[in-house]
Amino acid sequence: MSKQTYRVCFCFRRRFHVAASEAPDAVKSMFDQYSENGTMTVDHLHRFLIEVQKEDKASKEDAQAIIDSLRELKHLNIFQRRGLNLEAFFKYLFGDINPPLSPTPVHHDMTAPVSHYFIYTGHNSYLTGNQLNSDCSDVPIIRALQKGVRVIELDIWPNSKKDNVDVLHGGTMTAPVELIKCLRSIKEYAFVASEYPVVITLEDHLTPDLQAKVAEMVTQTLGEILFTPGSECLKEFPSPESLKRRIIISTKPPKEYLEAKEEKEKENDSQRGKGSADEEAWGKEVPNLKSLNSACDKDDFDGGVDNDEEDSDDKSQHNEAPEYRKLIAIHAGKPKGGLKECLKVDPDKVRRLSLSEQQLENAVGTYGNDIVRFTQRNLLRIYPKGIRVDSSNYNPLIGWSHGAQMVAFNMQVCYFGLCPNLGFLYFENLFCYIIYFTLFFG
Repeated sequence: MSKQTYRVCFCFRRRFHVAASEAPDAVKSMFDQYSENGTMTVDHLHRFLIEVQKEDKASKEDAQAIIDSLRELKHLNIFQRRGLNLEAFFKYLFGDINPPLSPTPVHHDMTAPVSHYFIYTGHNSYLTGNQLNSDCSDVPIIRALQKGVRVIELDIWPNSKKDNVDVLHGGTMTAPVELIKCLRSIKEYAFVASEYPVVITLEDHLTPDLQAKVAEMVTQTLGEILFTPGSECLKEFPSPESLKRRIIISTKPPKEYLEAKEEKEKENDSQRGKGSADEEAWGKEVPNLKSLNSACDKDDFDGGVDNDEEDSDDKSQHNEAPEYRKLIAIHAGKPKGGLKECLKVDPDKVRRLSLSEQQLENAVGTYGNDIVRFTQRNLLRIYPKGIRVDSSNYNPLIGWSHGAQMVAFNMQVCYFGLCPNLGFLYFENLFCYIIYFTLFFG
């Protein structure tokens, strides 16, 4: 019997005895089958792991580790001298040490295109805290990779001298970190939790000469683990299995970014009071600080989506760095027009599309079927709306249920302790995670 104390009417406390839950008959029957004289030894537990849990690679050392970890619960009188008693076995079955899905062996078919998988995705992965004035660092990137995150986002800007590249959240008071430091940490920690590929999504605000510098940085730092496609546009995404221990770059090709920015500059000449062309070419995520209290996402698909990936028709190639373009394996791009145009499927190439959580919510009623059809071949990334300056998160189920592979989380909050080690999750197992998140988010 244990005791719990509750405050009653905000005035006084009462203590109640709480009876420990008793093992159900099915657990008792299983324990009797894999124990002797009321004790489950290491050998018994090892046999249970293989025959019942189907952990074919489990060793006696694994069984001993389970017993040792349970032995740390010293406040429970649950151990026999040679192994586990019924209560200890019951605690093991329903405890954190026995997750519903095994975190180590991959049992999914990993040979389908990348677009067939849900991918554990981070948003503004370099931030240590809120979206406005926290420091930028490689430390949260390292922590995310150690948790199995497979998509890391970096916003790259010229440094104060315009001769190097920093990572920071543009238009805010966040302190920058050097891009080269982030790249080195990504290379070192990319595969500590999973061998499956890591995608680096770049939000690029650079001049062509700095893009060339980034290309040199990336190729020299990542070396052979960098995946570069043979052709400029992929007709179909490779599989996670074929991309094991590879790092992939995803961003908008330089030409499209510069043309989108140029178009916005022309619009801003005739319409005063708008944000910078650079912000609008990528899609402004952080609202003006003065209007935060009254800010609501006003995403409207009549006028089109986020402008961060809008493609243009044939124009001059500008002075883009060709070596930078060659690095881009997953092209981010949005055709001109509204969401209907953005969701059209091109049979000759695949790409990535980004929408905010609010844009997705507004779109699913009208374009739900188009979104699902788009994600069968292409990648859809969902990111938190701009007013989440405290790095809070949103309900991922809307994105997942419409096939969005990259539902991006702010990793600065409790998700480090909450998210399962997803990595790459085959579509057929989404139901398990819908149940998981429903339990926590309601």
